[in-house]
Amino acid sequence: MSRPSSIRVGLVAGTAILLTTALVPPAGARVATAEGTAAACTMDVGSVTAAGDHTYRRITAGAPPTIATVANRVGTGIYPPGQVGLSTSFDNETYESGETRVAGWVIQGGALYRSVYLLDSAGHLSGSPELRRVGGGWTNFKLVEEAEWALVQGGGLLRISEYGLTNDGLLVRWRNIGEVWRRNGAGAGFEAVKTMALISKTEKYDTFLANTRGGALYTIRISTAVPPTFEVKKVRTSTWQAFETLLAVKCGLSGTMLLGIDKDTSSGYVYAVGHANGLSTVIRGLGKVQGTFPDPVDFRWGLEFDPLNGE
Repeated sequence: MSRPSSIRVGLVAGTAILLTTALVPPAGARVATAEGTAAACTMDVGSVTAAGDHTYRRITAGAPPTIATVANRVGTGIYPPGQVGLSTSFDNETYESGETRVAGWVIQGGALYRSVYLLDSAGHLSGSPELRRVGGGWTNFKLVEEAEWALVQGGGLLRISEYGLTNDGLLVRWRNIGEVWRRNGAGAGFEAVKTMALISKTEKYDTFLANTRGGALYTIRISTAVPPTFEVKKVRTSTWQAFETLLAVKCGLSGTMLLGIDKDTSSGYVYAVGHANGLSTVIRGLGKVQGTFPDPVDFRWGLEFDPLNGE
């Protein structure tokens, strides 16, 4: 296990400055366009409602960012009401038949489950949702995420990594082989992290963008070596502590569209983030989403092996 002791000190030292409701760019942000045309970027966001439904909405970056429900992409009655506590990103793939296969991982009642279901072309459930229990011991986790990477999409070199962050600051990685999780690395010292979003997937590393309770923003690069190394760079020093959820999608050649969700106010804010480079990273605040985020669990919709190259 690698313990980045100097990193731990840096994460705890963030300064607590409240994010303003006007959402000016965070302190130190350059008011410049991040790589790519932010206005052309979209992010598909989902949630698990208190009733156990899946939602599917699309955010379009603009001034202000807008949000709209995507037709025929709402799964009703997927989970027992009030049971899902955490979710990874979910893949959704539409076949030539018009059916859409939806797959991801959720934590329910302290156990990890593989969640798969089909929607017909009208957006109705086709058959019963599959919820397969993988293992227990997840009550101490506050985040879980999946990173799928392939040298050639659909073939060639393939890597599927799973990540979990515990309440006491242990960042754990598993290798997923045939939907069997095998732990192959962990790093301690991340107890100040509030949440994080995956922004890069490569052959040699995965990178998360993380905020802390003190308001700082960091990148955490995790090598694919066994055991892994953890390289942490500070991106901003303050103003980011309001977000309980961060979600990210590729924007431009090497930038990121970032959504921060403040669950206290059910509000979402969008940023265009340039290629991550420590404190020199370009971040542009695009404003508050014209919609709310009232559900207990939020996640990102994507496709298998979708590109993320923000660092």
